[in-house]
Amino acid sequence: MERRARAVAGTGAALLLLLAACTPARPPTPDRSAATQGQPVTLPPTGGVFDYQLGGPSERVAEKGPVPTVVERDSSATALPGAYNICYVNGFQTQPDETEAWKQHSDLLAQDADGALLVDPEWPDEHILDPSTPWQREGILALVEPVIASCAERGFDAVEIDNLDTFERFASIDRSGAFALAADYVRVAHRHALAIGQKNAAGATQRARSIGFDFAVTEECGAFDECGEYREAYGEHVLQIEYPGSLQRSGKTFDEVCATPDRAPLTILRDVELVPVGQAGRRYEQC
Repeated sequence: MERRARAVAGTGAALLLLLAACTPARPPTPDRSAATQGQPVTLPPTGGVFDYQLGGPSERVAEKGPVPTVVERDSSATALPGAYNICYVNGFQTQPDETEAWKQHSDLLAQDADGALLVDPEWPDEHILDPSTPWQREGILALVEPVIASCAERGFDAVEIDNLDTFERFASIDRSGAFALAADYVRVAHRHALAIGQKNAAGATQRARSIGFDFAVTEECGAFDECGEYREAYGEHVLQIEYPGSLQRSGKTFDEVCATPDRAPLTILRDVELVPVGQAGRRYEQC
């Protein structure tokens, strides 16, 4: 898969402060009824203009272009007034600027047989969270929940939880534990009136939908012929990003992706670094 840009600023100061503190106490058990009934959520629009801005925020999709209707930004960024805002949270791996702080909680990080911390081969400055046991999930959730809450407080409408697929990429990650943590994230998001999006992991769409994810954000599903799996689970509530390199390697053009019946209603082509408007290398097209 294409090496995508990750949010440049990490998940923000709130998590860094929590990581620097002592090991978190057991968080309160979420109230399922309050999360699902007391706090209704709004799903992303299926029309308009979409942009994926993890490389840095922009007010428009081009210097003289339209303002996004739907935009995703890092949790440390500011929500865009008037748009539907999605907050990026790396829920299953560490962010680069938080790595050293997470090491203070190494029992929450996946390790190999020799006790060395696992890293993502594509992102060697990111360690892997280990949700395999209930107490590990409690510790992770106590640190990540304030970030999700902060997204709601600062005007975001939804969160996208990245790297659900670590259980597919690392044998030591327990699949059931990963989905249990994902379900915890769903309850936390809904309790804060945030919709929650599944990120990638096409093979997990039905399971993710069944535990309460509301929509999907998919990178390269057109290049890898996976869009139908997301559409089957989430209908029109899929946001699709393609990258030039992976399309070229798959022998497809963006126009061909746009012409496929199972592509998402909001499908864009972005440069792999996701650079802001006005910077060299930016690329943006929408079907």
